[in-house]
Amino acid sequence: MVRAALVTATSLALTGAVVAHAYLLKHQFYPTVVYLTKSSPSMAVLYIQAFVLVFLLGKFMRKVFFGTLRAAEMEHLIERSWYAVTETCLAFTVFRDDFSPRFVALFTLLLFLKCFHWLAEDRVDFMERSPNISWVFHFRVLSLMGLLAVLDFLFVNHACHSIITRGASVQLVFGFEYAILMTMVLTTFIKYVLHTVDLQSENPWDNKAVYMLYTELFTGFIKVLLYIAFMTIMIKVHTFPLFAIRPMYLAMRQFKKAVTDAIMSRRAIRNMNTLYPDATPEDLQASDNVCIICREEMVTGAKKLPCNHIFHSSCLRSWFQRQQTCPTCRMDVLRASNNNPTPAPAQAPPPAPAAPANAPAAPPVNGTSQPTSSTADTSAAAAAPGSAIPGFPFSFPPPPFPTAPWLPMPPPPPFVSSMPPPPPSLARMSEEELRELEAEGRRGLEARLQCLQNIHTLLDAAMLNIHHYLSTVATLTPPRAEGSTGEASGTNPSASSPAAGSSTESPSQETDSPSCKKSDGKTMKTKTTNTHEILI
Repeated sequence: MVRAALVTATSLALTGAVVAHAYLLKHQFYPTVVYLTKSSPSMAVLYIQAFVLVFLLGKFMRKVFFGTLRAAEMEHLIERSWYAVTETCLAFTVFRDDFSPRFVALFTLLLFLKCFHWLAEDRVDFMERSPNISWVFHFRVLSLMGLLAVLDFLFVNHACHSIITRGASVQLVFGFEYAILMTMVLTTFIKYVLHTVDLQSENPWDNKAVYMLYTELFTGFIKVLLYIAFMTIMIKVHTFPLFAIRPMYLAMRQFKKAVTDAIMSRRAIRNMNTLYPDATPEDLQASDNVCIICREEMVTGAKKLPCNHIFHSSCLRSWFQRQQTCPTCRMDVLRASNNNPTPAPAQAPPPAPAAPANAPAAPPVNGTSQPTSSTADTSAAAAAPGSAIPGFPFSFPPPPFPTAPWLPMPPPPPFVSSMPPPPPSLARMSEEELRELEAEGRRGLEARLQCLQNIHTLLDAAMLNIHHYLSTVATLTPPRAEGSTGEASGTNPSASSPAAGSSTESPSQETDSPSCKKSDGKTMKTKTTNTHEILI
C-alpha cells in the first residue's frame, strides 16, 4: 500500500513538472500539446502516468467487485499476466508498422479486461468450495459479468465494423481476442448458474458434474474453431501470428481433455452400474460407515469398488465425472475393470505341470531313459570305436588303451532340457496344489544340480583322457631314416626279384607304421581338445 502510494505520488509529480515545463516554453495550450507529443521524454512520463492511472482504476474495481483477493486468485492473476505481457510484446513485433499511442492503449485495455475475466472465473469456481454465499457475492458477480459481456460485445462490434469499412488491420486481433473473452464470460455464467442451483437444492445435485463437463466441451469447441479461423485469416492476410501459438495450444489441449473426460466418465459410470456390486450391510459394518466424498453415513445405495472401498452411488457418479480413480487409494478403476471385467465362475483346478525331463526320478521321455553309472560303464565298454554316446551330437575316437576299471565313464548330461510350464494363478490354487508346485520346483532344481555335477565329472574325465593320450604319444618310437632302409635292402643281393620286391615293400610298411601311429595320436589329441572346448 505504501509502495503504491509512493509510485503514484512520484508519477504525478513528474507529470506535473513535464506539463508545467512545456507550458512555460510555449505559453499556449495547442503548442504545449504539440510539444509534449513530439518530445520523447515527455511521452515516456505521460505513458508512466497512464499506466499508474490504469493500475489505480484496477485496484478500485477490484475493491468494488471482489473485495479482498485470495492467495490463489492473486497467484493465478500474476502468472497469467506475465504470459499475456509476453504475447503482447510478440504482437507488437508483428504489428510494428501500426505501432502508435492508440495501439498501446488498446493493448493495455485488453490486458486490463483480461485480468477481470480471470478473476471472475476464479471467483465463480470458488462458489463450489464455499459453504456460505451472501447476496453481496451474487450482486458483485452478476454485475461484473454483465459489464464484461457488454464491453466484449462492443469491442467485437467495433472491430467488425472497422474491418468491413477499412479492411484487414490490427482490429482483427482485437476482435478475435474479445470474441475469446466473450466465450469465457459465457462459460463463467453457465458455471455460476449451475453452482447457484446446486446451492439452492437441499440434496446434492447429481447431474451437476455432467452439465459442467458438457459446458466445458461446448465452449472449448468454440474456442478451437475461433483460433483455427484466426490463424487461417492471419496467415492469408498478414503473417503467421506467433503470439497466438500458446493460447491456441492451451485451448486445443483443454478441448482434448474435455473430450477424454466425457468418454472416460461415461465408461466409468457404466462400469459402476454393471460391474461393481452393491455394498451389503455386512460390508458397511466391517468398514467405516462414512462416505468420504460427502461425509455422511451410508445406509443404502452404496457401491463397492474393486479395491473394496465403499461410497455412495451418487457421490461416485459425480466423482467419476471429474476423475476415474478411487477417492481413497487413487486406484484407476477403468484399468481394474479391464483386468477383472466380470466375475468368472469357479473352474476346475488346472492339472499339475509335468516333471522336467532332467528330473532324477522322472519317467522315460520319448522312449529313452537316463542312464545310471553302471549302465554308463557297460555302454561305454560295449560301444564300438567311433560310435556316438547317447546324448552327445559327436563321437569320441577309440581309446589307444583299455579303459581302467576304476575309472568309470560318467553319464552324459542332457544339454537340452524342457523348461517347466509357467505356474497358473496362485490365488486360485489350493494348499495341496501349492505344495505339489513347490515339490515340483524342488525336483527340477535337484535335477539341474545333478546335471551340473555330471558336467563337472565329464570334464574331469576328459582331462584325464587327454593326459593319457599325451603320455601314449610320448612313448611312441620315432620313424627310421631312408638311408638305413636302403642299406638293409642292399645287404641281401642274392634274393630273387619277387623276394626283393617283397622285402622292399615290407620296410616301407614298417617305416610308415610308426608315422601312422603318431598321426593317429595327433588326430586323437586334436579331437579330444575340440571335445573339451565344446564341453566348456
